[in-house]
Amino acid sequence: MTTPADNAVLTYGQSFNCSQSVFSAFATRFGLDRKTALRLASPFGGGVARRGEICGAVTGALLALGLERGADEPSGKPGIYQLSQEFMRLFEQKHGTLLCRDLLGCDVSTDEGWQKVKATGKSTTVCQALVRDAAEIVQALLESD
Repeated sequence: MTTPADNAVLTYGQSFNCSQSVFSAFATRFGLDRKTALRLASPFGGGVARRGEICGAVTGALLALGLERGADEPSGKPGIYQLSQEFMRLFEQKHGTLLCRDLLGCDVSTDEGWQKVKATGKSTTVCQALVRDAAEIVQALLESD
């Protein structure tokens, strides 16, 4: 049986970004078609539009949690905030940071930095592991409720 983490890694291997990969691994399960999920998550790769900010795997995970447990009434916000904070705590505990530039060790917002990430293989090795970990954490949080 293929897990969401396996699906996320497979999608990442098809040259989609981290956010697209994690979010789309859960989207169809929660009623959103894959194409729409890929489009929605597309701006968040590279630490939000390749600015090196919050990791795309994290934003994809938060989108997935929101799709499944998000608030459609103002009174529901505390619950999704708590769940999202728990996700971020677990991810940060495992990787030391939520920031793309720190996870990759360079400034991906510049062409030079992005080329360095690709040349060193970090866009494959590091990012793929982050995608898997983010999807596994989402899965565990959703199963624990």
